[in-house]
Amino acid sequence: MTTLRELLRGDLHTHTDWSDGGDPLEAMVAAAAAQGHDYVAVTDHSPRLTIAHGLSSARLHRQLDAIATVNAALDGTGFRVLTGIEVDILPDGSLDQEPELLARLDVVVGSVHSELRMDKAKMTRRMVTALADPHLDVLGHCTGRKLPVATDARHAARGGTLRRRAPSSFDADAVFAAAVRHDKAIEINSRPDRLDPPSNLLRRAAKVDGLRFAINTDAHAVAQLDWLTNGCARAEAAGVTADRIVNALPAEDLLAWTRTHAP
Repeated sequence: MTTLRELLRGDLHTHTDWSDGGDPLEAMVAAAAAQGHDYVAVTDHSPRLTIAHGLSSARLHRQLDAIATVNAALDGTGFRVLTGIEVDILPDGSLDQEPELLARLDVVVGSVHSELRMDKAKMTRRMVTALADPHLDVLGHCTGRKLPVATDARHAARGGTLRRRAPSSFDADAVFAAAVRHDKAIEINSRPDRLDPPSNLLRRAAKVDGLRFAINTDAHAVAQLDWLTNGCARAEAAGVTADRIVNALPAEDLLAWTRTHAP
């Protein structure tokens, strides 16, 4: 029996040392290719997340040039790098990057990183507004929760600073309905310190007809690309099948889907 992990064609949420990742673009790409994938999306942070060295429009332009160079070297290998971003969803639901630049990208993951304790109605409106934005393709780590789990040696060294962060409060039915309405995907985040959505919410999402998902690592280093197994196990346990996973699609089919969101 083929497992969900074997059916994934790529990873749509990864970070490099262009923002807060620990490894360079070329190393992340080589490691993703070595996993037998067809593609990897590079989704470094957007400008407002200064703590993560988010990319200004000028720096994102330069990264796109760097990715083009990498893809030229990969020509004929069957592997490609998709351009992308993890763009901050601002409190009003707008996206933290120039629309014209977002339109150039293959994949846009949008995530909430600030004001996580916003009241339920406002957070719901924020997320629904973002899902309606034609530039957004995937809603990242939707609850924003954090688990007190060390993800690497550097993280473990912080020891006592590890903290649990409760999930944000929002109307999940309204958010999932908006994702279906605009044909956007909900991320199943595989980081051990996120595992977002939580299992009960993931099971609830799996029951929503027409809702798509993306199983991503949110990797910030080469070794973390193996975390896809976490997300796949959780998706299978919740009853999410491969036909609902956008990164189980071949690259051209995935890009055809993201292009349907374009204005």
